[in-house]
Amino acid sequence: MSFASVKVKNLPPYLFSSFQQKKKELEADGVDVIDLGIGAPDLPAPSFVVDRLAEEAKYAANHRYSTYSGCAEFREAVAHFYKSEYDVDLNPETEVLALIGSKEGIANLMHAVIDPGDTVLVPDPGYPVYRTAVQLAGGVSSPLPLDHSNGYVPLYEQAGQDVMNRAKMMLLNYPGNPTAATVKFDTFLEAIAKAAKHDMLLVHDAAYDMITFNDYEAPSVLQVPNAKDRAVEFGSLSKSFNMTGWRIGYVVGNAEVIKALATLKSNMDTSQFLPIQKAAAAALRSNFSAVEEHNRIYRARMEKLHSGFRELGIRADKPNGTIFLWAQVPDGYSSMEFADKLLNEAGVIVTPGHAFGSRGEGYFRVALTVSEDRLDEVVARMKKLDIKEGSRP
Repeated sequence: MSFASVKVKNLPPYLFSSFQQKKKELEADGVDVIDLGIGAPDLPAPSFVVDRLAEEAKYAANHRYSTYSGCAEFREAVAHFYKSEYDVDLNPETEVLALIGSKEGIANLMHAVIDPGDTVLVPDPGYPVYRTAVQLAGGVSSPLPLDHSNGYVPLYEQAGQDVMNRAKMMLLNYPGNPTAATVKFDTFLEAIAKAAKHDMLLVHDAAYDMITFNDYEAPSVLQVPNAKDRAVEFGSLSKSFNMTGWRIGYVVGNAEVIKALATLKSNMDTSQFLPIQKAAAAALRSNFSAVEEHNRIYRARMEKLHSGFRELGIRADKPNGTIFLWAQVPDGYSSMEFADKLLNEAGVIVTPGHAFGSRGEGYFRVALTVSEDRLDEVVARMKKLDIKEGSRP
């Protein structure tokens, strides 16, 4: 007898887990593996945030359960952030919900909003958790095509009119993972118009909203007039403040959706540890100088690796945001073949593009989560492999 549920058995293996297992095996054999696979920042959380956590942890009252929706201080800080950054007004009582990281929130949203058989438009290429979350909730994922030639702006006409008509939800993610694509406000104007025309909920994952370069400022979907009528936006402190392991995020927007997700979560968890919420509130009310310093580091890493790829004949656009480079696989390799070659012959982990959807084939994603010296080492190892396009027999 098997004790695993059918839904779990039908889940595809999480690709990052298989690479981590191979990494352990190589390291056991003495290989110095450089991991550019998972988007987990290596930089420290700001010291003032750590100090606030330590201070709040001293108080016994903070070791009790949080309110289900998150403490008032954190929800008010999220509302303050949206007002100061985007001039968007939010009611912290009804339009803000604390999450145990945005990944958790997005996964639970599917159970709170969709019913078995409902169609959800998912970016292709896009974050794999979107598809698995829809599957676990009994929904049906339908690809929303994104293409390099179009700047990875949604190609709605290619999604199919019948799919657009029956879809209950549409997911977007900018600045994008894995593509590192950034968009202008007009993209959200069009997205809200499409959602209204087809009576869909629009869900925007803004996990990388504060990691931007070259004077680019990421817009919020809630800046579109009346967006809260049919949109929610997820945010995270994981990447912007290097707080991945803290597991703290939020969702804002449509009050009905917020209430539905809060109701579901109240039956599953009791929000995040209060000192973490209060430290996160301090981060959101700060002057963001720590974020700006980290962005300078990420940009320098991006410039260095982009230059190295150019020397290798590997094509990649310079992004205006995120902690990733999205690069084309050299001719003669599939995405997986190229990733395997780098891991097995150079001890370098990258993520093959097909992991993000069929339109990711032909690309690979690199996380800028190691020092510049280590990136120099990556390029040096790749040069020894002679991987310029056309070099493979």
